[in-house]
Amino acid sequence: MNSNQVLHVNIPTPQGHLEGILKPEDEHTLAHYTALVCHPHPLYGGTMHNKVVFKAAQILQALNIPALRFNFRGVGHSTGTYDEGRGEMDDARYALEFLSRRYPGVPAIIAGFSFGAYVGLNVAASDDRVQAMIGLGVPARMFDDNPLQDSHKPKLFIHGTADEVAPYDQAQQWFDLVPAPKRMIAVQGADHFFQGRLEEVQAIIADFVRSLDTFKQLPETV
Repeated sequence: MNSNQVLHVNIPTPQGHLEGILKPEDEHTLAHYTALVCHPHPLYGGTMHNKVVFKAAQILQALNIPALRFNFRGVGHSTGTYDEGRGEMDDARYALEFLSRRYPGVPAIIAGFSFGAYVGLNVAASDDRVQAMIGLGVPARMFDDNPLQDSHKPKLFIHGTADEVAPYDQAQQWFDLVPAPKRMIAVQGADHFFQGRLEEVQAIIADFVRSLDTFKQLPETV
């Protein structure tokens, strides 16, 4: 199989299916991790084709990690209707199940942008198939409780200091409550969508993935 090929997939769910894109698509890829990338808010135009989601998946793929991005229920060709995050967490679990069946025994990384970070981090904290998590533009105000309070998996958070949707100071205060191992990297002057800064974001993600074995020794903020 050509590892540059893209596989368009239908992920089965009790409500029908979720539309997804997987690359590299070869189930025989010898991967140390798989990855799931969750998109921003469905009611505000968020889809798996969002630039931040695409670039996050792209760099994971470049590291030979099969990366799956998918549309939440009710988005694109995915069946169902928006469910305020609850059903979307189930969607992420269905997508994880799809990856775990395709790559048996391979641990997963969950990455999410904005609303997708809220969904992905909640699932990552409680699902044993997930060994690391990445939150981009995390909307701290959505975390009424602290679903990460008992999670000691490696966590990377990337946030623009000029984020107009999820203010950086709120994200920093929330980050202080999250248990280690963790790291917050501020992208100076970047807005919520990291416009013009996505190559920097990709480099940060790549450094995190490459350092997972030694992540606990890294400083928490940069």
